[in-house]
Amino acid sequence: MFYDSLVLNAGNEYLVSKDDRSILRDLASRIRQINQDSTISTRKQRWTEHNSLRSSYPLMLVFPEGSWRELILPEDLLCRDESSREIELNLRKRLYAHQHFQDDTVLDERWVVRKVIHHSGWGVEAHWTRSQDVAGAKGFDPIFKTPEDLSRLKVPEIIYQERISQTAYQQMGDLFRDLLDVSLEGVKHISFHLMEQYSAWRGLEEVLMDFYLNPGMLHEAMSILEEGHQEIIRQYHESGLLSLNNDNTYQGTGGNGFIDQLPSKDVDPDHIQPADMWASAEAQELAQVRPDHLAEFVLPYEKRLLENFGLAAYGCCEDLTHKLDHIFTIPNLRRISISPWGDVDSCAEKLGDKYIFSWKPNPAHLVGNFKPEAIREYIRHTVKVTQDAGCFLEIILKDTHTVENQPARIDLWTKIAREVIQELWGDPPPVPLTS
Repeated sequence: MFYDSLVLNAGNEYLVSKDDRSILRDLASRIRQINQDSTISTRKQRWTEHNSLRSSYPLMLVFPEGSWRELILPEDLLCRDESSREIELNLRKRLYAHQHFQDDTVLDERWVVRKVIHHSGWGVEAHWTRSQDVAGAKGFDPIFKTPEDLSRLKVPEIIYQERISQTAYQQMGDLFRDLLDVSLEGVKHISFHLMEQYSAWRGLEEVLMDFYLNPGMLHEAMSILEEGHQEIIRQYHESGLLSLNNDNTYQGTGGNGFIDQLPSKDVDPDHIQPADMWASAEAQELAQVRPDHLAEFVLPYEKRLLENFGLAAYGCCEDLTHKLDHIFTIPNLRRISISPWGDVDSCAEKLGDKYIFSWKPNPAHLVGNFKPEAIREYIRHTVKVTQDAGCFLEIILKDTHTVENQPARIDLWTKIAREVIQELWGDPPPVPLTS
């Protein structure tokens, strides 16, 4: 998510030249000025109402992801130092989205410096066969061939590099403190990807065969991974490395965390509990696996991890249409991803007003023969179906890895979606005044 920053040049002295500093502070000043408009605070409150299941008015977010390289070109960046250019790109993405997309993105007035946190690893390294194409798929080179190989897995040890983190925080504070809300924060995005993790070691084809030929090995692997992630979360908590994510933090596979139902009233800001946070999980590698296999081999382990947290999101690109009854058993479930391959009619009927319907429209509509009227009917169908079912719809345009160097396509897509929402829903309702 482009509003949150990574630590840049961690451990090195980062000095901004006079010219670069002027460029970066000018961009930050523009963001600060825009945030003085009440529209931004209104958007925050709309997301709070949405995520709290109090307002069913559809909301929309756009994540260009791989397409950013076609929206903001290298020659658009004015800074000279490489680290300054990374910061500049972050700021320009925020401003570009605000100026171009007719979505509900909250232009963030923060600069988040991430605490530098490492772990010692799981004792093994995945082997990949990489594509020659920069955006191509990777192939698996299995390193686990027998159940005995699982004994090589070790529970990671968490390592916090406090001095490096504080240095980065001080550097960014010196650059932005009077313009942006500079903060030093720990782990905010909690997401479990057990099948992705294991498939990288075992191989996806081998994992799918294991459902029938080696089920015991698959169960043992999931058990080891669950235990390891439970220990990681315990270490995060005991070391005070968790940070609240009821804000603009990216949640699940789309959406944000604005909500007034988290954290608890007795929250300790120095030792955030998992119960004060959002978390998510998915198993998109099992898109073509039977629902009962998901329920038997993966979901129990994911559920025990997610039950530690206050609210949960589930799903990514996999079609959950026929798996929803199992997904509904996840404790504290709030957001469900409905992928481009999901049956929106069936899913809308099942979700109703109990969960957030996090719809991921097909990004392929942005490439090839771009057809605005077909896109309009495609979006209208989902908005109408979810409206009739009483759903809490959010439209999350993502996985847009190219727009074929035609940036205006995303602008037009969001314009069409906004017109459809306006047509079927009218103006958004007023939001409650915040105290």
